[in-house]
Amino acid sequence: MRKTICLMLFAAMLLALTPWAGASALQEAAEETSVNASEESAAETATDTQVAIQAPSAILIDAATGTVLFEKNADQRREPASVTKVMTLLLVMEALDAGQISWDDEVTASAAAAGKGGSQIYLEEGERLSMDEMLKSVVVSSANDCATALAEHVAGSETAFVAKMNARAAELGMTNTHFINCTGLDDEPEASEHLTTARDIAIMSRELLQHDAIRRYTTIWMDTVRNGAFGLSNTNKLVRFYEGTTGLKTGYTSQAGHCLSASAKRDGIELIAVILGADSSTHRFEDAKALLNWGFANYALVEPAEGFTPTPVPVILGTQETVMPVPTDCGQILLEKAKAASISREIELAENCEAPITQGQVLGTLRVLAGKEVLAEIPLTAAEDIPRLSFGQIWIHVLQAIVQ
Repeated sequence: MRKTICLMLFAAMLLALTPWAGASALQEAAEETSVNASEESAAETATDTQVAIQAPSAILIDAATGTVLFEKNADQRREPASVTKVMTLLLVMEALDAGQISWDDEVTASAAAAGKGGSQIYLEEGERLSMDEMLKSVVVSSANDCATALAEHVAGSETAFVAKMNARAAELGMTNTHFINCTGLDDEPEASEHLTTARDIAIMSRELLQHDAIRRYTTIWMDTVRNGAFGLSNTNKLVRFYEGTTGLKTGYTSQAGHCLSASAKRDGIELIAVILGADSSTHRFEDAKALLNWGFANYALVEPAEGFTPTPVPVILGTQETVMPVPTDCGQILLEKAKAASISREIELAENCEAPITQGQVLGTLRVLAGKEVLAEIPLTAAEDIPRLSFGQIWIHVLQAIVQ
């Protein structure tokens, strides 16, 4: 009887052998006492169903996913002042990553760089500073002279660098942005054409934050350059007065008003708030904190595969009896906290699969739900290759079964 069963199994296996088919230093410095005192009022505003923002244009996004949580005239084209330097810094960081320039470089100030007005560290023509001190001066003190020197170091001239800025903006989908210079100063005849939007600033801010090295500078409150001879104080007062601040850049001119791209991270979620055209430095910080507080109070990030326990899938005619399904990496899901509390997961797996199996082959689906709403469907794929048994290997299995 056993031999008969084994022969029938062997016949079935034979049939199955076919595989399945810029900004003035005086204007930039906000009153620290006012910023600190506004924390309580900003927190109260953030508890409202809808955030009350005084500035004419604003946006709040999640840095991890890019999801827009709040917007007010986010596509209105406005002057960004020194928030322009977010793009300047992004191109410098990308040039460093690509090896086009080096962290060991010394950067020389040209006459053009030394002649820049507004916020500066008063570079002299021919003065050389390290890459570290140049970046620190731009990020912390919004130094226009250092921004220009870095632009020239990357591209040879500010004009060539600005062309790179506009090209990168287009690549990032910043459809309402046009840069005229690398600083945001509006003292040039064509400065009226130097325009962007809150949404576009959020896009480039998110991209800049992908470079972890920039955070070494954006979180500095006070520091020095030139061997301690010149002091720097961060124009972004949130660095000192708002818990979790990670950056990013302030800006002011009389035409642009008070601008800010502010980022902060709490409980694993990082948010970016952009404020354009505020009527005072204090109000831009109040607006940013109101948006950030509201975002942190109402949203959470969920790991789609958290708690997922893989169940092996049987393999037919494979060199291994089972294959382990693993979820593909789909990133985190941003949710309102009320929904995050009701998260559930469903797993759908094939009953079996026929060899050969290739790594990454889809074996099933992991569904993430909030109530009945499907938030994500994540493919479960084979963790490894599993070859198909050869004809000889099948014979050996059959003979072993007969002997037993």
